[in-house]
Amino acid sequence: MTALVRTMLLWCPDWPVAAAIRAHSLDPDAPVALIASGAVFACSASARRDGVKRGLRLREAQSRSPDLTVLPHEPVVDARAFDPVVTAIERMMSGVQVLRPGVCAIRAGGPARYYGGERPAALALVALLDELGFAHARVGIADGPFTAEQAARAEQAARAEQAVSSGPVCIVAEGESAAFLAPLPISLIDQPSLVTLLRRLGVRTLGDFAALAAADVRDRFGDAGARLHTLAAGLDGARVDARIPPEELDRIVEFEPALDRVDQVTFGFRAAADLFIEALTAARLVCTAVRVEIDSESGELSERTWLHPRSFTPADVVDRLRWQLQGGGSLESGLSSGIVRVRVVPEAVDAIGNHEEGLWGTAPDERIHHGLSRVQSMLGHDGVLTAVVGGGRTLADRQTLVAWGDRPLLTRAQSQPWPGALPAPAPATVFTTPYPVHVCAADGEPVSVNDRGAVSAPIAGFAPPGGRELRTVTAWAGPWRVDERWWDADHARTVDRFQVVDASGIGWLLVLENNTWWAEARYD
Repeated sequence: MTALVRTMLLWCPDWPVAAAIRAHSLDPDAPVALIASGAVFACSASARRDGVKRGLRLREAQSRSPDLTVLPHEPVVDARAFDPVVTAIERMMSGVQVLRPGVCAIRAGGPARYYGGERPAALALVALLDELGFAHARVGIADGPFTAEQAARAEQAARAEQAVSSGPVCIVAEGESAAFLAPLPISLIDQPSLVTLLRRLGVRTLGDFAALAAADVRDRFGDAGARLHTLAAGLDGARVDARIPPEELDRIVEFEPALDRVDQVTFGFRAAADLFIEALTAARLVCTAVRVEIDSESGELSERTWLHPRSFTPADVVDRLRWQLQGGGSLESGLSSGIVRVRVVPEAVDAIGNHEEGLWGTAPDERIHHGLSRVQSMLGHDGVLTAVVGGGRTLADRQTLVAWGDRPLLTRAQSQPWPGALPAPAPATVFTTPYPVHVCAADGEPVSVNDRGAVSAPIAGFAPPGGRELRTVTAWAGPWRVDERWWDADHARTVDRFQVVDASGIGWLLVLENNTWWAEARYD
């Protein structure tokens, strides 16, 4: 049997909420809820006092707590906020394993010998979290990470005979894990389908589950069920694998005295940008996204993540720093006070081998990239835009302009159903301002569409106002009707669109709205 390891586990309650409060500079006592998939993922203690709890739909949570601050749950924020905590713990105790943001495990043997016992070591860890601003952290010590986590979290820990609890620390005596876990609910097993089945079989507690024969559990539930049965019996033989701290690839430049001009800040960071890219290259990496953090003399923080269509060079990093400074305030200072600190962090990296040039080179792509980046550096971040086609019913809805180097964030997916949308292919040329046209039948009378979408006569031709340059139509299709806001008489809009081909073989997109025809696009 695998030897059990005395494990000290740190649990920070409501960690996602605490991380979000720090990231958004919110009041720690304010009712806050993090939303994922339209439901409450986590909430603060003040929100729980108002009746908000995990799993509630957003509208129900807001009805229970009118002052509720609602934020989207961002796992990246959780991990980013927990990393400095882990770094501080590693200065005090070696061998930290991060189980998830807000929870980490440490082998208890070394800290216990250094601090003179398990309890002093746990109290020292709690004191460190207090200094970092997390006053409600709890520590559990037991045989194995699973039991240690239940000791840190379970309310029954304070009343268990096998555990000694004092304030934020709960210690389960060596060899007493099974007795400690026995009265705890079976729901602590993180497998909902198995928990539901066990409850139907009358198994309500971890002790009931542990009492089942191990061979029978393996035969019925397989290796995964046998693993959970071992945990319920207090025989958690999981190792605590200390993380290997990643190499620090970020670059920080501090300015003393503070600099109040954009050109001074960018010039002062130029050498650091060279070192930043050199360190990535030495690690056989390239950076495809960087996070730039700028601290001002008055305590302001400007933070933004920048993307790149290929990979960053030192000049690209300096350009992003300048654009962020210029976008944060006046062109001269960027922020409302002088800049005292700039930090650049590689947010996303990739193996350098994935970005090597092909056998025959990529000169045309390099020239295009260099030219667009150069123009962007002169005109600013939004000075060079690329077009991306998204989802939608109208051409205006489908157009999305994205700054060169940024990843497009499409709020309208093409895969979604769009009743009334034009069939493929989309027109190549969309006029910035539609041209008014006159659409006529073979007898010269105007063509109209009734309320049922029926055309008054086949389309025979169209021309600009005045009848000049009549284009004969050889084929046409439509209408594709879009009824927008039909329930609102003041804002209702009905548009009928037609695809037509003239005698020269050019395709056109004609639109009828409010009895007026327009040429909206051309199929080149």
